[in-house]
Amino acid sequence: MGLINRIVQSLEVTHEPNLTLTEQLITNDDLLPVEPEKRTWRGYNYVAFWMADMFNINMWVIVSSMIQLGMSWWQAWICVWLGYGITTPFLVLNARPGAVFHVTFPIVNRTSFGMFGSLWCVFNRAAMACIWYGVQANIGGSCVLVMLRAMWPSINDLPNSMPASSGTNTRDFMCFFLFWLISLPVIWLPVHKVRHFFLVVPILMPMASITFLIWCVVKAHGIGPIVHQPSTLHGSKLAWGMVVSSMSCIANKVTLVTNAPDFASRARTPSAALYPQLFTFPLTASFVCLIGILVSSSSQAIYGRVIWSPLELLGNFLNDNPSNSTRFGVWFISASFVIAQVTSTNISANSVSAGCDLTALCPRFINFRRGGYIAATVGLAMCPWNIMKNSNEFTSYLSAYTVFQSSIAGVMVTEYYIIRKGHYNVKDLYNTEKGSWYWYTYGINFRAYTAYIAGILINVVGFAGATGRVVPLAATRIYELSFFTGFGVSALVYWALNRVFPVVGAADTFKEIDVSGYEFEAGSSTGFEEMAIDTKDVGSETASEK
Repeated sequence: MGLINRIVQSLEVTHEPNLTLTEQLITNDDLLPVEPEKRTWRGYNYVAFWMADMFNINMWVIVSSMIQLGMSWWQAWICVWLGYGITTPFLVLNARPGAVFHVTFPIVNRTSFGMFGSLWCVFNRAAMACIWYGVQANIGGSCVLVMLRAMWPSINDLPNSMPASSGTNTRDFMCFFLFWLISLPVIWLPVHKVRHFFLVVPILMPMASITFLIWCVVKAHGIGPIVHQPSTLHGSKLAWGMVVSSMSCIANKVTLVTNAPDFASRARTPSAALYPQLFTFPLTASFVCLIGILVSSSSQAIYGRVIWSPLELLGNFLNDNPSNSTRFGVWFISASFVIAQVTSTNISANSVSAGCDLTALCPRFINFRRGGYIAATVGLAMCPWNIMKNSNEFTSYLSAYTVFQSSIAGVMVTEYYIIRKGHYNVKDLYNTEKGSWYWYTYGINFRAYTAYIAGILINVVGFAGATGRVVPLAATRIYELSFFTGFGVSALVYWALNRVFPVVGAADTFKEIDVSGYEFEAGSSTGFEEMAIDTKDVGSETASEK
């Protein structure tokens, strides 16, 4: 028995000494508010972060479905502006608690769903991060293949030694595994230091993308026919098509809206996570999508068909006895995509998110670093190439997941801005005693879960229609607006329930303040109003609001 105890203790992560078993279930060093010396993210770090995140293969081809639907290029581009422009306010709103109180998404989620009720929301986000890690690693493997082909063309003819039941071949699996290995050292870095990697992509990727665009335009002797192609949709069909396309842009980033506090918690000042994200998010998305439109338009003039994937287009450049300069150009662009996939997509959107979430699920044995490696392991074990073979089913799953995430975000935003109006009790975020702010009923806030389920239920019929069943048109329209319907219904129901059943700590006036006095630093300018985290009058104010 003593040996088993020693083994268990050796597997535990760093935490405060003499914690009770219950305390070990809710906290470790990585779940505590970020220390001042680790609040290192300045405004330019968030600019670099979103530029890095947007330069990935998914963003490049996101307008393809819009143009295939029958829109002109400029109509599709407007949808990109609308979709990401609408997403931005929700992103900065949900990031705000993390930036002010320096806590991550799992801890922020406790304020609305409860100490233990938050675990279901955190599990959902962690599962999605692990799945996306594998999917993006599979795309990264395709980038590696093009890069290796530019150096050693014979790699394309590598003999296959894998069975058909594996769903892949030796060449593709080798490239996937190489990308997977390349990503592992970056996961080792703590969140406050990984910001340095994001500074590379904003320099490298615009250079590579513009080079790619100029190259394609020169080869096509023009920008191609897509930019001259008129829309085949008109009237209400066009209007609703633009609505649905804008919603697809929102769905593409809804997971990052939900866990926005993860990176905001590292902000040096709250304003650093406000204005840079507010402007960089939509601007970068529109720029990347415009490059994708123009490159794909040029490809139609070159090859007689539209090639939306930049990797497929680069691969075609290598098919016909390319010159050394062509091979170098393909290598440079594909290598840039590899770096973007590693640092921006898989680290920013997936491994860090999974690390934060898995830590909250099992804080005794998991920290951010271990959580990131668990996500990488799951991404390898899930054989993502098999998931990507049936893209329609995967897309339907992602659309359904938007409903779950938007309902969670609706409750969280309402909790912070309307119910408690910026008031936090940081000590109670790690307190399981009855009567603490976030204990609710046995650690679960049933108001939040009622609102969460209501936000899901309104979209259930429409989701059934998306799977092939016959449903009323109104249900389909509601489901196509699932972010707004899920967010709006959950927010409204949560507000109404809190009016009927008020929670401890509900406030009458908006003031971003920690009433527990946990923080020792004076507030600074936030961009909304002056923050007052350390105050001498917290006792009287708290008593009047309870």
